Amino acid sequence: MHSARLTLFTRANCSLCETAKTNIAVVQKKRPVDYTEIDVMAKGQENWKHLYEFDTPVLHVQRVSYTYSKPDIVSEAKKLMHRFSAEEVERLVREAEEGII
Repeated sequence: MHSARLTLFTRANCSLCETAKTNIAVVQKKRPVDYTEIDVMAKGQENWKHLYEFDTPVLHVQRVSYTYSKPDIVSEAKKLMHRFSAEEVERLVREAEEGII
């Protein structure tokens, strides 16, 4: 069984981030997804700040494969950056659930 894990890298006062959150919420209303937000400017997020400080929002979509005998297996992230639609998010979520990514 596969599911999608979404991680949104965001920051305060980012209008594109607010649009991204709205588009992700549209997808969440249609299907359950594991969703986390990370403020790249927050204390303890220095690695993400180094990567994404000037690129927010960035959405990582990963496939999670559940196993019984070992830890869950998580795919490499597919990324959407800056401006992305609910349709683009939903497409990657569907691909993750179907085991394509």
